[in-house]
Amino acid sequence: MAARAKVNEFQDMLPMMADKLGGEGLITELCNGFQLLMDKDKGLITFDSLKKNSALLGLQELRDDDLLSMLKEGDLDGDGALDQMEFCVLMFRLSPELMQESEAWLDQALRQGFRSTRGQ
Repeated sequence: MAARAKVNEFQDMLPMMADKLGGEGLITELCNGFQLLMDKDKGLITFDSLKKNSALLGLQELRDDDLLSMLKEGDLDGDGALDQMEFCVLMFRLSPELMQESEAWLDQALRQGFRSTRGQ
């Protein structure tokens, strides 16, 4: 239970990081997080690399089945590991507030794009 609370604390920090760093800064930090957790030889976050490096994020209390669930939830291509894009997508999905902001940014960009194409 304490491990789940730590995951939630991490998730809640993403919107604050986005506000502080901006979109590009947040992506840079997510990429840095990926580099921290990945297997250096494979260039992917594997179960072993996640287990080995999870303490760096204060998640050492997570059980193996929690780590496997995290991998499975983010593994879009079914290879049993997370590449950098899967990791970033997972981090956004785990933060509902950040996901809502992303949807608003996308909606705004689409509206602006639609207006500019109609004005041509």
